[in-house]
Amino acid sequence: MTKRTRGNVWLAAAGLVVNSRKEWLVVKKKYGGLKNKWSLPAGFVSASETIDQAVVREVMEETGIDCAVLKMIGFRSGVIRGEISDNMAIFLLKAEDEKQVIKVQESEIFEAVWKSPEELASDPEVSVMLHEMALYTTEEGFQPIEGIEPGEVFGYSLYKLFFRKQM
Repeated sequence: MTKRTRGNVWLAAAGLVVNSRKEWLVVKKKYGGLKNKWSLPAGFVSASETIDQAVVREVMEETGIDCAVLKMIGFRSGVIRGEISDNMAIFLLKAEDEKQVIKVQESEIFEAVWKSPEELASDPEVSVMLHEMALYTTEEGFQPIEGIEPGEVFGYSLYKLFFRKQM
């Protein structure tokens, strides 16, 4: 998806995959503002998918790791040069099988590895968002609520909500 086809409102998804050793799956991008920086696997949402489907697809494309969404844990929003609304949902994911071998998407990614939040918090080659995330608890979040029909009048072919359950 090019900048031209995205319009002036962008929607992306990023995946925080955590293994049993509490390490995070991170990638080093080959392009853009994150070039040579550790960041989360991420990318833009396609018109035919929900945001949680996009994050699973992006993690698979960039790292070869098949995952399941556990919950939404954050949301980043900004405006680029007063012209583009740039938005990203961040999800907590679990690898379907921790023994999967990482397969880097060589066209976009230099490297993909597991790193501890402590390593990331002290690494100068980490994206601003990832550095900040390493300082916060990421296990809490918003649970997906599926199977809801908001009404045929809206014409949704897929519909999901993400909220934190009441205690």
